[in-house]
Amino acid sequence: MSTAIAPIQTVRGRGVVVPGDDIDTDRIIPARYLRCVTFDDLGQWLFWDVRHDEDGAPTGHPLDEARHAGASVLISGRNFGCGSSREHAPQSIRRAGFDAVVAESFGEIFFGNATTLGLVCLTLGGDDLAAVARSVGADPAQSLLIDVDAATVRLGERVYQGSIAASARRALSEGRYDPLAELLAADDAVRAVAERLPAVGRS
Repeated sequence: MSTAIAPIQTVRGRGVVVPGDDIDTDRIIPARYLRCVTFDDLGQWLFWDVRHDEDGAPTGHPLDEARHAGASVLISGRNFGCGSSREHAPQSIRRAGFDAVVAESFGEIFFGNATTLGLVCLTLGGDDLAAVARSVGADPAQSLLIDVDAATVRLGERVYQGSIAASARRALSEGRYDPLAELLAADDAVRAVAERLPAVGRS
């Protein structure tokens, strides 16, 4: 059976560490930027209020360091994406160029919203996460390889075993993580079924 979207089986890219536990969705994308018609420009507001002071001057946040430019794997702490259930949070991460988030745990609703965007969310145990963060901090030019099916992170010669919920693993690796895309791709089948329904076919 063909899929509506490309399967995501691996993610490769450089990392950036955004330290801290309980980073909530309001910190990821401040509420005042939710009043948008589309999600297209949300990437520029990612972590805006911690990347800038009250006067709008840069604070030296890791995302703004030149050595992390082009990073596509965000590494953080425990309970990442907790708080209010705003889909703008994973949208802003995705629109800023990130393909994966590695953390010790995730807010449940954030995890679901992220998966439907193809944003891979992989959990690592505290010690392994700390080791990955130290390695990336010391050498941000090195590449990480995330194997979605195996739920592992390879960094240099080390392979760290993590976890991804089984349903999310299957959806990502089979290209079935976006229900809307699947529905749109099945337009002909939907119309065919609708034509067989008396209430629709006679309208």
